[in-house]
Amino acid sequence: MNKGKLYIISAPSGAGKTSLVRKLVVKLKHLVVSVSHTTRQTRTGEIHGKDYFFVSVEEFNAMQGEGAFLECAQVFDNFYGTAQKTVEDNLAKGRDVILEIDWQGAQQIRKLLPDSISIFILPPTIDVLRHRLESRGKDDVDIIERRMKEAVTEMSHYPEFDYLIVNDDFSEALHALESIIFANRFQQARQSEALHLLLMNLLA
Repeated sequence: MNKGKLYIISAPSGAGKTSLVRKLVVKLKHLVVSVSHTTRQTRTGEIHGKDYFFVSVEEFNAMQGEGAFLECAQVFDNFYGTAQKTVEDNLAKGRDVILEIDWQGAQQIRKLLPDSISIFILPPTIDVLRHRLESRGKDDVDIIERRMKEAVTEMSHYPEFDYLIVNDDFSEALHALESIIFANRFQQARQSEALHLLLMNLLA
């Protein structure tokens, strides 16, 4: 079975990354999102095991001590981590895997898995980013200000990524994401493995 590809998708909070990824996995077969572990509180509508694995700080530290995470990082006052076994199992089954992680996690993943492909989502303007954060109605003013400051730091790491997409028009941004993943499925290295018998017959 052709092994799957790992994709890292990062963005400042409010850029629309999660909405894009949710639509993307509906459109493309054999594409899954790796569910991260986090110590933050569950938000309204979120489901344990689907959006995140919500764990205590003690549980998170225990997993980290056991080397269970491919990457982990502290974002604001909470911890986030990607379980190595979850990612490896999906890749081995031929599924492309998306990691929704910040720039810190992306750096860790690229060192461990240099063949991964990284994509950064940008907002069209800083004012639009602020408006999106405010319109979500999830955070108070202080938190929004912290997120805006963090956004500048996050976006300054864009040169580390393979692809840049501006989420101005949602449909266009979604199409760009889909195109990147779809095109990479036809890379020579992946196709030569998947089409081994065909190539043998054609070249016989």
